[in-house]
Amino acid sequence: MEGQHAMNASVDIRSVSKSFGAVHALDQVSLSVAPGETLALLGHNGAGKTTLFRILLGFIAPDGGEAQIGGLEAGSRQARRMISYLPENVAFPKTLTGREVVELYAALKGVAKSEAGQALEKVGLGEAASRCCGTYSKGMRQRLGLAQAIVGSPGILLLDEPTSGLDPLSRQDFYQLIADLAGRGTAVLLSSHGLSELEARASRVAILRKGKLVADGPLGNLQRDARLPTRIRVKTAPADVETLHREFGGRRINGASVEVTCDPDEKMAILAAIHQRPGAIADIELIPPSLDEVYRHYSACEPGKEVRS
Repeated sequence: MEGQHAMNASVDIRSVSKSFGAVHALDQVSLSVAPGETLALLGHNGAGKTTLFRILLGFIAPDGGEAQIGGLEAGSRQARRMISYLPENVAFPKTLTGREVVELYAALKGVAKSEAGQALEKVGLGEAASRCCGTYSKGMRQRLGLAQAIVGSPGILLLDEPTSGLDPLSRQDFYQLIADLAGRGTAVLLSSHGLSELEARASRVAILRKGKLVADGPLGNLQRDARLPTRIRVKTAPADVETLHREFGGRRINGASVEVTCDPDEKMAILAAIHQRPGAIADIELIPPSLDEVYRHYSACEPGKEVRS
């Protein structure tokens, strides 16, 4: 595949296990990422995320099961050409310029040097490309790491805490770039503790706990299956807040709103009752369980009780 773009590759992990002495880092984990899909891999430190990444990159071999990249064994020469990796902590030779760094990775991937300049422009480093890496800030080094990962349009991207060190605007630009790559067929597997920023950006969420996969599915499905409460926030005239609070309970907010917490099955009945009551309702906001709440719920599940949705 030298000199070509490796698009439309998938990640397939089947019953993968890995132990380090008495520590079971991964225990019968099965997971897949399809072309064009963005999967958020979540878990506490020590949950097995890094071990899974190392297996996919071919740094270590599983004790059992199999991991494939585009239908090929992870770690094989052909599989490595399909995959790019951005580690949490990136480091580059301080005396090389940003352009020289990305051109080096372009050469290793067998793609034209001209693609290095395109990658640098995409991550906002076009003007700094001729500067030595030693002069880069942490955020710039992180963007340089992303540039080396995307050069050559890889079929699969592994991203470990990819927005570490990026300011809010750069984070938005980063996720737009990832969405563009996914839209062209790149399979994206990313690990992050920034749950709020992942909420609307991941196709699926997978959660590891103590080496076992305890949840895997679209966020909406995991919210439904967890049966976590929904919040209904009603904004009304100050004179009606006390009446609304007395009728529906919940908590008062700033003297102008009431927030009611309910089970998913009660949501429609409460909304209907609110609409039927006298008094002016200025606004109603439905607040489903956040990714943080979903993550905390499944992270407390006993390993072995996996939820797939």
